[in-house]
Parts: sequence; structure tokens; C-alpha cells
Amino acid sequence: MDIQSIKNRFGIIGNSPALNYALQVAEQVAGTDLTVLIHGESGVGKEVFSQIIHSLSARKHNPFIAVNCGAIPEGTIDSELFGHEKGSFTGAVDARKGYFETVNGGTIFLDEIGELPLGTQARLLRVLEAGEYIRVGSSKTQKTDVRVIAASNKDLLQLVQAGKFREDLYYRLSTVPIRVPALHDRPEDIHLLFRKFAADFANKYKTSPVQLDEEAKNLLINYPWPGNVRELKNIAEQISVLSQDKQITATTLKKFLQPYSNNRLPAVVNSSHTGGTEFANEREILYKLFFDMKKDVTELKRMFLDVLQNPNMVAQNQAFINELKELKGNESLQPVTAMPVGTIGIQPAVQHSQPVIMNNDIHEHVEVEESLNLLDREKEVIIKALKKHKNKRRNAAIDLGVSERTLYRKIKEYDIEE
Repeated sequence: MDIQSIKNRFGIIGNSPALNYALQVAEQVAGTDLTVLIHGESGVGKEVFSQIIHSLSARKHNPFIAVNCGAIPEGTIDSELFGHEKGSFTGAVDARKGYFETVNGGTIFLDEIGELPLGTQARLLRVLEAGEYIRVGSSKTQKTDVRVIAASNKDLLQLVQAGKFREDLYYRLSTVPIRVPALHDRPEDIHLLFRKFAADFANKYKTSPVQLDEEAKNLLINYPWPGNVRELKNIAEQISVLSQDKQITATTLKKFLQPYSNNRLPAVVNSSHTGGTEFANEREILYKLFFDMKKDVTELKRMFLDVLQNPNMVAQNQAFINELKELKGNESLQPVTAMPVGTIGIQPAVQHSQPVIMNNDIHEHVEVEESLNLLDREKEVIIKALKKHKNKRRNAAIDLGVSERTLYRKIKEYDIEE
């Protein structure tokens, strides 16, 4: 079956090369029993790809079940997947078959595979390697012939490094990886999808389909779509139902889109509300350091200004020195006798520097960079990571704590030469 036939059969809209390649891989792997790992952001349609693989396989007449691993409580996930015996735990009044038993001969789609507890991951690995499982509360090994298709919107390699996902299971699952592109990576398909959704909702609600003017089209294409195709479909339905005018302008469209910032840097969380925030990766820690540094520089400027404006206030001068000791951790600073500016050692600021405080024992020169631009710092960190790993993007992305796709986009965005 060719790619266009698959699109028509499963209602897939779009012609981007990344989408076509993902469909091609799905079609090629469908005829085998290989385990498939589908990567993609939330809302891109990963479950559709699992259905395509099952429908084009030799198991198409056997059962197919989709399981959201993140929606099942940790205490019952083993029972759901592998079944349990009567009396194996409180509430187990009868024996129960698990999904791997009821779908024997068919296909099971494990969505959000990264949410599985480590113990369940070990049991799943045994199913993949030996086709065996044991019910909860039983000691009898049972056989199953189930094809596993897994999906995740998280970077499983990062979870492996964090000790939250088994490395052996990761490599066993990703026999054939399929990456479903995010909507912002296929801008040529955004208006096609919107037009299809608008026509569907017009037919559903017995109204005329809405249409976008050129300015609205550009706005639609340039919006980041964090919710991907799911969010686009919701927007199309809202506009179809709520808009009085069927010719949609950019002004009208903005009312339905969520506000967003062009700054894609992570937000710094106030630690007073979290009792000591734990940052997800080193990059966020670096940003926090820059924010704290800028705050300290502002405080230093304020204290210097106070001393310059009040040269005869010895008490304030002493308080300034004490505060500076705390900021700099230098106990050798001594109080300075209040004298006119220029005679006590407070000199006018030179370029790129704050004033110099001098006494008989020490010259303290507080260097302050004029720019603490976080985008510049991010570019520098990316360049350092690429040099460290000899321009191997995969390793650099792991070191930076971002996906390889994100690193590639950042390299293009900052025009970094590799």
C-alpha cells in the first residue's frame, strides 16, 4: 500500500517530508513482528501510527488494545497488564486475565511507556525477550504471543540517565524507532489541517465552513502549537461554533489562540513556594545562577550609590562594608573613614567596571558585565557542549539535557558553525 492510500484510509492530512517518512517506516515495519517505539510530542497522533502498523500486519484480524500507562495507578498496573490470582491482594475476589493474556495473538499499544514503574518494566522486558509472564500472586509461568508497540512524549534516554527507565528495556523497545513530527515542524500542513477540520465541523453543526484571510493564515502558521494537532482541532471547532463571521481575520483568530512568549527559556520557579526547587537539568540551574547574579549586581549598585550620596554618614558606610562582606565573602575589608569622594579611595567607574574600593590593605575591584543576556549565555553553553563532544549532536544534546531535535533547532537559530 502506498503512502497516499494510507493517508486516505486513516484520515491523515499533510505532505511534509518528515510525516511521509514516518508513514513509510510504519508501512515497512508493519509486516514484521518487530517491536516499535514511537516518539513524538503530546497530541501529534502517535496512536494512529500504532493502528496503522496493526492494520497492515498479519495480526490485523486479531485483537488490538491501547493502554495508557500513565492513567493506571502504580499499585494496579501489574494486575492490568499481567492479570492476578484470587486473593493475591486486598480486593482480588476473583482471578483476572491481564491484557497480555486477552490480546494473545494480537497487538498491544503501550502509550506513555515512560510512566511504567521500574518493577513493571522488568516484567515487560521478560515478555519482550521470552514471551513469558506471571500473574500477580501466582508462580506459574504463562506464554503469550503479543506484538508490543510503545510510545512516549518524553526523552527515554534522559529517563535512563536519571535512573527512571531501564536501559535494557529502552534498547529492546526501540528496535524500530518512529518519530512523528510536531506540528510546528510541518508548517506547510497547518492550514490544510485547519481547512479539513473546519469542513468536518461545518458538516457536523450544519453551518458554512469558516475561512481564513491571508493575515490569519500567517498567524495560524507562525503560532507554536504546543498542543499540536489536538490543539489545532480544538481551535477549529471553537471558531466554527462561536464565530459569527465565517471570514476569519487575524484579530478574530487571536481571541481563540493562547498567548505565548517568543522567549523559549525555562521559567525560574520561586523557591519560597517549593521549599527549595529542584531543577530539571543543568541548563535551568545555569539560568537560575544568572538571575541571582544580576540581582546581586543590582544590590551592589544600590549600595555604592548610597555611599556616594552620603559620604559623611559613617554608620551607613560601615553598614555598606558589612553588606559587601556578606556578598563577597571577604573578611579583610575594613571600615572606610568618611571623606569627600576622590580622597577615600572611591574612584569614578571605568568602562565595564563598578567603582574601586580601596583601603591600606586591599584593593577590591568589582567587575560587572554590562550584558547578562540569557540568549547569549545559551549560545555559549551550546557551543561549549558541541566542542566538548567533538560536534556529536546526540551526545551534546544529552549533556545539555535537551532533545536532539531541540539542539538542532537551536544550532540553526543561533547560526552556530559546527
